[in-house]
Amino acid sequence: MTSPDFTVRNIERLADLFPQVITESKNAEGEVTLAVDFDLLRQELSDHVVEGPQERYRLDWPGKRAAAFAANAPIAKTLRPVHEESVNFDTTKNLFIEGDNLNALKLLQESYLGKVKLIYIDPPYNTGNDFVYNDNFAETSSEYLARSSQVTPSGERLTANTESNGRFHSNWLSMMYSRLKLARTLLSDDGVIAISIDDKEAARLGQMLDELFGNDGRVAQVVVQANKGGRDYLPLAQTHEYLVIYGRTDGAGIYDLPRDTSALPLVDETGPYEARELRNRNPKFHRGNRPNLFYSFYINPDLTDEHGYSAVSLEPRSGYGIETVPRNSQGEESCWRWGRDRASDAIQVGDPRKSQLVARQVRTGSWNVYEKHRPTTQKAKTIWDETEVRTEAGTREVRAMFGAPVFDHPKPLDLLKKLISISTVPESIVMDFFAGSGSTAHAVMELNHLDGGRRQFISVQLDEACETGSVAAQHGFRTIADIGRERLRKAGDALGVLREGEDVGFRSLRVDNSNKSDVLRAADDIEQRELSSLEPSILAGRSGDDLLFQVLLDWGLELTLAIVREDVDGHEVFSVEDDALIACFAESVTPAVVRQIAERGPLRTVFRDDAFESDAARINAEQVFREISPATEVRTI
Repeated sequence: MTSPDFTVRNIERLADLFPQVITESKNAEGEVTLAVDFDLLRQELSDHVVEGPQERYRLDWPGKRAAAFAANAPIAKTLRPVHEESVNFDTTKNLFIEGDNLNALKLLQESYLGKVKLIYIDPPYNTGNDFVYNDNFAETSSEYLARSSQVTPSGERLTANTESNGRFHSNWLSMMYSRLKLARTLLSDDGVIAISIDDKEAARLGQMLDELFGNDGRVAQVVVQANKGGRDYLPLAQTHEYLVIYGRTDGAGIYDLPRDTSALPLVDETGPYEARELRNRNPKFHRGNRPNLFYSFYINPDLTDEHGYSAVSLEPRSGYGIETVPRNSQGEESCWRWGRDRASDAIQVGDPRKSQLVARQVRTGSWNVYEKHRPTTQKAKTIWDETEVRTEAGTREVRAMFGAPVFDHPKPLDLLKKLISISTVPESIVMDFFAGSGSTAHAVMELNHLDGGRRQFISVQLDEACETGSVAAQHGFRTIADIGRERLRKAGDALGVLREGEDVGFRSLRVDNSNKSDVLRAADDIEQRELSSLEPSILAGRSGDDLLFQVLLDWGLELTLAIVREDVDGHEVFSVEDDALIACFAESVTPAVVRQIAERGPLRTVFRDDAFESDAARINAEQVFREISPATEVRTI
């Protein structure tokens, strides 16, 4: 009942590629385990004899190895459902997870490996203000705060990670590195990660992402005008932030934005259009290597439309006395973008209003041929300066929802909707593991409502306390996660009438310790008289819902599968996704319950191990499934 050990998995992958570099070693308990001979591995990855450490270009900092280890190390954690904080718990496909995002990313690895289309995060910008992410799993948060000098002996909070700290950049890089390393594995092959950042760490973030995603993974660095007036306390009034975008592979899925055709400058009987030159502007293409794209047009200068564009023909006709061929700006023979047959289909001889190809004289006196271009989409540009993407828009949105600015500097919805539009399809999963006030999930809801999409969101937010006396605390919010959940409830209500199947709910889950007690003991340490007093392996107070979500994680199943609660012979039974999994966590199980579940033929089924009164009873249950439903995978916990 721990998350996977990614070090072991990585060694197994290396063993498939380079079996000669795998050796044996002893761990701290003296057990023999597989290990990697790194000298041999370096040799396998080199085209020359490696005799010692080699200098190479890379981003390095104190703590980088520890951050990589933290990403791989397994944890004894689970996700526990919180029904009272959820909306439409049993049917929704959305998740809101409260807890440290490093833990959450580890727990989601099996269930969402390679399934997330877009990850957007707005992490701490490392401006010298406080950020707390406890990556030492052997200590409590209070111990961590004290050790890292973030609280005084009396418990008062101090400002963390100031620039006077010798590890100012290193601490931030280590915090980000382990999380981004895990986030990459969740992305689909065409998945995209987008990160908001400012100048303080933009350069180092880019280098880190180059390492994790490869140079080919860089998609763009978008400049976002976050504050038109600028931050005037700086030497130059800074008006911008960045949106750094990387792809899981070099085939990252980035899509065009829909275009408002009513804004096109010209119009004819068909509708709005823009005049687009037919000449091919690629200097590598010309008559010599594209002879099929070189031919003549004939122009009638007296037959024009209301915009001054003239009729054209591919054949010399009466009135069509001007011949033109494609030439570049130096007057050399070039070529057209279209072949002759396509051009013929687009021409309406004698009526430039109906024709899709027209001509016009330019200032040099020569004539150009134009296509009436009617684009329905357009590429997003690398500067986003619309009024709606500024930070002040996000502040207004939160103030309107709560009646007060309960969260500082929330990202505006239009910024996130634009990002989601260019990087997802209607069925995509969108993740934000620095969820804050829930802006990303809110944007997913609104965009689905606008375009009929069925995108799902996964939001992860640390259970960070609202500062005493803050606006949020005055409005009754205990943590930032509380603000996020309430915002999503309000956002769903504000959409009004929903279409059939539209999902504005979310399952609220909380990162917590594993459901399993630490009951491991050596046989020699147990006396006969103690056997009857041994505690059960499952923690007291853990419900069937708690155990169900542990099982979903262990089996690598998505955490949004439909759940139906049933009564079978007086026992609570969970049916997940139409009997893809049937779980019964009653503390005692009768043969009748086992048989009724087996008769339904589930793909998987699970019981509590201590629900069977003896080993013989458990073996009999397994025999029932072998006889009635042999394809069912049976487990106990």
